[in-house]
Amino acid sequence: MEIIFGVHSVTEAVRMRPADLDHVTILSGPPNPRVAALQDLCRAARIRVSTAGREELQRMSRSENHGGAVAFLRERKALTLEDLLAGGGTAKRLLLALDGVEDPHNLGALLRTADGAGVDGVLLPERRSAPITGAVAKASAGATEHVRVAKVTNLVRSLEELKKHNVWVVGLDERGSQDYDQFDFTGDIVLVLGREGAGLHDLTKRTCDFLLRVPMAGAVPSLNVSVAGAVVLYEAARQRRRAAAPPPAAEAAPKPSKPRKGLGS
Repeated sequence: MEIIFGVHSVTEAVRMRPADLDHVTILSGPPNPRVAALQDLCRAARIRVSTAGREELQRMSRSENHGGAVAFLRERKALTLEDLLAGGGTAKRLLLALDGVEDPHNLGALLRTADGAGVDGVLLPERRSAPITGAVAKASAGATEHVRVAKVTNLVRSLEELKKHNVWVVGLDERGSQDYDQFDFTGDIVLVLGREGAGLHDLTKRTCDFLLRVPMAGAVPSLNVSVAGAVVLYEAARQRRRAAAPPPAAEAAPKPSKPRKGLGS
C-alpha cells in the first residue's frame, strides 16, 4: 500500500489514478476551501473519505507536515528505460537522470521542475537514490502523478543504452568545460545531475558526452542540485520552445512612394 499526503499530491492522485485509491483521510473539523474541493473530487470519483485528528494523521503519514490529507492507494508499477524510449515518435527527447540524489525534498523539487519544463522521463537508480515516498510526492506538489519515472539497476549502463539511441548524455558539474547557456539543448538530450554536495560519480562523469557548468559570481562554488537542475532544465525548455515556434511572418515590403512634383514643375 502506498501512502501519500498533502492536499496537492492527494488531489493529483485522485485525478490521475482514481482506480488505485482505497480511501482518503482528511483532518477533522471544518475543511478549508482546498480540502473541501478535494472532498468534492473524491465524491465525484466515488472514493471513500474519512476524518481523523491531527495526531492520527501524523501517525498515518509519519510526518508532521501532512497538510491535512492522507491517501492510501495501490503502489504504482515502476517504469523501465524501455518504457521511456517507446513511442517517442519524431519529437526530440528531453530526459533527466539523477545520479544518487538522496534527499526527498530535492527529488520532489526536481520532479516538479521536470513536469514544468516538459521533461519526457526521469531515470532513477534503484540503489543510492531517494525512493518516491509521500514526502517526495508532497515536495513535488503532485508532479509525481504526471512525470514518467523509470527505475534502473545500473545508471551508467542505462546512459550507454541511451547513446545507442542517439541521445546525447550531458552532465552538470562545477568543473565543466562549457557554460550551460552556451550549449544547444534542442536535440535528443539526457541531463545528468549528481549527488548533493559530491556531484556526479566518476564513472558517470566519464560516461557523459559533455560536462556543463553553472557560472557562479559569488564565493559559493555551486548551487543546490534541485536549483541547478531547475536553471538548466528551463534553459533547455526555452531553447526547445524557440526551435519549435513557427518562423515570424515576413513583413510586407513598403510600397515605393510616387515621386512628388515640386512647385513650378
